[in-house]
Amino acid sequence: MSDKISTFFLSVGEPSGDIHAAKLVLSLKKISPNIKFIGNGGDKMIEAGVDVKNHINTMSVMGFIEVLKNYNVLSKILKNTVSEIKISKPDKIILVDYPGFNLRLVKKIKNLGIPIIYFILPQAWAWKENRTLLMKKTISNFISIFPFETDWYNSKGLETYYPGHPFLDVNYEQGTDNFFFKKHNLKNDDLLLLLLPGSRQQEINNNWPIFLETIFSLKDKLPSLKFCLVKSNNVIIKNIPDFVIIESSSTDVLKHGTAAISCSGTVNLECALAEIPTIVCYKTSYINWMIFKIFGKVDFISIVNLIAEEKILPEFIQSEMTSKKILPHLLEYLSLSSKKRKETIAKYKNVKTKLGSPGMFDRAAEHIILTKDNEK
Repeated sequence: MSDKISTFFLSVGEPSGDIHAAKLVLSLKKISPNIKFIGNGGDKMIEAGVDVKNHINTMSVMGFIEVLKNYNVLSKILKNTVSEIKISKPDKIILVDYPGFNLRLVKKIKNLGIPIIYFILPQAWAWKENRTLLMKKTISNFISIFPFETDWYNSKGLETYYPGHPFLDVNYEQGTDNFFFKKHNLKNDDLLLLLLPGSRQQEINNNWPIFLETIFSLKDKLPSLKFCLVKSNNVIIKNIPDFVIIESSSTDVLKHGTAAISCSGTVNLECALAEIPTIVCYKTSYINWMIFKIFGKVDFISIVNLIAEEKILPEFIQSEMTSKKILPHLLEYLSLSSKKRKETIAKYKNVKTKLGSPGMFDRAAEHIILTKDNEK
């Protein structure tokens, strides 16, 4: 069947999707090296050989207000994307996450007769469940990266495949990387708090002031504590203290962390796989929060807690996100002998078991190439 496929179009709109789509492309190339890839994406996809037409730097926004502010830009990109699909006439289209844009795209291209695959599905189980009505009519192939999500979509009549989770292909084992320690003048037994305020500018704007307060409070109580900020290249963070280490890759840093304070997001799951106890924070605009409160359907904001189906990690949301409330939990997690720290790490193992085994990109690629798409 791979011989009949000559071109894929991928629609990606944010950094995490860029990383996962690039790995998927490389796995697809293992099966069929001659397939051409074009679409919307970022630098990782370009490195993987994708002809990127619209870069994610102009697309990565989140929240109702932010989308409104960027409406004209996103509408222009949408129009351009539809045009590129009509010109390139791909054999299959792969949507990766980014549902606000991708489901609008689906409405524009649904009558072109091209099979549409959705890889990394919209979190319709959390809110906007009505999205499944459009998806059922237009999407040919559903691929989820969470087992509970797979069950939910299947229960709604959308046949969904679970190949595993991308993070299972990453080695997060705690190490004694001499280069990392020498680079930052650290000792092997130093306690290191990871600061993960987010990968979008609006997340930084909302979270960093509280992170700063917490940093200085901890510094008073634990003078020898070291701090490492993971800062994406696409964001600006002001007032970073001189004593804070800065790195751009969370994967490397996670191998050396003792505990973490993190914006809610997929990095929470990376922390769990690296066995780093984590405080999860979430703060957004009042309007965005009210919209979520009205339409949201989940008990937790952290994906780790959702997978575990219990509150493993403390969550501090909106007005609850204060340094005063965060501090006691962080101190427990930074104490290597604390009961809370040991309990959290023990429960992480159950989360990892639920996710399955490594190799998900190869399994997903094989599924995409070999599975007959449902006609719509």
